[in-house]
Amino acid sequence: KEKKQQKKNKEKKDDKASHGTPPAVPAPTSVPVPASEASAPSDKPAKSKAELKAERRARQEAERASKQGKKGEPVVKRLPEHIQADNPDVLKKLAKKLERQQIPLRSDYGRKVSLFSHLYQYSRKAPLTQQLSIPSTVIHPAIVRLGLQYSQGIVAGSNARSVALLHAFKQVIRDYTTPPNEELSRDLVNKLKPYISFLNQCRPLSASMGNAIKYIKKEISNIPNQCKEEEAKTKLLDCIESYINEKIVLAAKAIAKYSIEKISDGDVILVYGCSSLVNHILCEALEKSRKFRVIVVDSRPRLEGREALRRLVQRGISCTYVLISAVSYILPEVSKVFLGAHALLANGYVMSRVGTSQIALVAKAFNVPVLVCCETYKFCERVQTDSFVSNELDDPDDLIVTRNGKTQLEDWQQVDSLGLLNLVYDVTPPDFVDLVITDLGMIPCTSVPVVLRVKNVDQ
Repeated sequence: KEKKQQKKNKEKKDDKASHGTPPAVPAPTSVPVPASEASAPSDKPAKSKAELKAERRARQEAERASKQGKKGEPVVKRLPEHIQADNPDVLKKLAKKLERQQIPLRSDYGRKVSLFSHLYQYSRKAPLTQQLSIPSTVIHPAIVRLGLQYSQGIVAGSNARSVALLHAFKQVIRDYTTPPNEELSRDLVNKLKPYISFLNQCRPLSASMGNAIKYIKKEISNIPNQCKEEEAKTKLLDCIESYINEKIVLAAKAIAKYSIEKISDGDVILVYGCSSLVNHILCEALEKSRKFRVIVVDSRPRLEGREALRRLVQRGISCTYVLISAVSYILPEVSKVFLGAHALLANGYVMSRVGTSQIALVAKAFNVPVLVCCETYKFCERVQTDSFVSNELDDPDDLIVTRNGKTQLEDWQQVDSLGLLNLVYDVTPPDFVDLVITDLGMIPCTSVPVVLRVKNVDQ
């Protein structure tokens, strides 16, 4: 009976609750939601942290790509000025910079081959010194003379250009006086900037000259402020003299010592052009009573091999003189190839006088060892794999030949379909070089980054 009574009471309570609740408000009429969308939230599982992170990363990458697309900039943002001669914006910027430094802008000469239109091409008939007003110029007379010697080809070769530059800077330092309320370490560096720009306009700086300029700037900036002017100048002059002695003179002696070990009696040695270092090595080998013969290979238009031939014959060395077009016929009798270098690049490529790569290639085909002699101060951190992007164009008029009073190609600029190309350098892959002889010893081309790293630690 009690259970039945409890059941009746419960039913009464449920009836009261159902009668007491207000009627349900009808939902406002709206656009019917598709069943698939209505059931989507319940069907879709929650994303994991890894999925959310991946989505966020993809969104960031898309935003970054859109920003790069809007900018429209190439991947390589900064290119050196000397390989942007065909860019009018760069030329305007360079003209303004030279105007501030009171240096005239040297204009391009002649029609260039389209593949090398990004490089500067100058004429020896219009040197930069013609545009200088001597009384008002800020350029030191020693620098003006050196720039003229560079542009006319009177001073040529990496070592000769570097030594001449350092001697000119010694003269500049001797004549320098610190202005009032100025520090020598800052003012002298600013004084050298227009001089370097002037020399670069006369002829592009070599890698060895760039390293020498870095060394001088570092030594100037290391001078303490409390140091007296005469004492500081003496210290700088001693540093420059020690740089010439250690990096060039003593380095040449060390390289000659290592190279003589590779020269045997009865060797036939092939050399190309006129490398002061290679000539020094051969003369030292002769003094050590080595019996050998030299084949001097030369090429137009500079014909530098004639000077090398003159020096070697003067010392009593037996020589043969051929042009580069006949190198494949002379190589079967060659036992070793000795080459000089303009610079050794960080990726192991050898930058030298144009034609060096061709000789190394032919020597490799005949299984003749190729030895490159190069001082470590010519090692640079630049990377290059071809001769097109970065090079130097010499005066195209040098290719004009005068024979029997007749000048061939005299009016070459009047012919629209003709362009003269006078390249100065080429790069030789490390595959064609068996050994590099330096003042630190004999190393393969692939060890150049190690030498650069050790040199940076020492500095």
